Amino acid sequence: MPKISACIISFNEEDKIEDCLKSLLPVVDEIVVVDSNSTDRTVEITRKYTDKIVKQPFLGHIEQKNLAVEKASHDWIISLDCDERLSKELQRSILAIKDRLDDADAYCMSRKTFYVYRWLNHCWYPDIKTRLFNKGTAYWGGTNPHDHIITRGDNIQRLKGDIYHYSFDNISDHLQTIDKFTEIGAEELIRKNKSFNLLSPLTHATWIFIKLYFLKRGFMDGFAGLTVSVLSYMHVYVKYSKALIKRKQLGNGHPQR
Repeated sequence: MPKISACIISFNEEDKIEDCLKSLLPVVDEIVVVDSNSTDRTVEITRKYTDKIVKQPFLGHIEQKNLAVEKASHDWIISLDCDERLSKELQRSILAIKDRLDDADAYCMSRKTFYVYRWLNHCWYPDIKTRLFNKGTAYWGGTNPHDHIITRGDNIQRLKGDIYHYSFDNISDHLQTIDKFTEIGAEELIRKNKSFNLLSPLTHATWIFIKLYFLKRGFMDGFAGLTVSVLSYMHVYVKYSKALIKRKQLGNGHPQR
């Protein structure tokens, strides 16, 4: 039977990492954690579950996750964030196909988010993620901080069950993440020389609101759905606004700090 390595990156996740690790124990044969020099009890907690802990100053989401994959002993990888965990149904689905993993190039599953006070059943669901893959034929790619798995083959099978995502404990956490992620996203837009103009903040942001609140029926998630849709609008608007400003600063000879 093929063996599976769990790969996780962490930084100051003492409140959430233990439940993540516990959910992986029934299905994996090894846990690898790449930690960005946490200053809380993250590493101490992690040591109860694995001795494969790599200390690495943060390189970027994609780079950090690929490093974790490189450190894994087994070919098959399952990757979670610290605020995620496997549902019981997803655990059973993985165990059911573990002895024939090579029948597919990779496996995807839905992700269900708990936002502040309730589960989101619409605007951020099912949010399909490929998280079980063979490191010989797949890797982390995309644009930081929005990474995703890129596979050489196209036979990606969907498993039953959800990844449970315990995202933000409060709106302040969401706002802080928006500020951090929009900074990274804006720099990536500049670095990759993406095309955008003065209308991009408004047009891209409006589209994401329409998609989440109306097309994905976020209105059925109550006030949480409205909040997520509005803050997603804000996220996209701020990202493109920051990119516009950075490009103007570079054009005027002002270096980025």
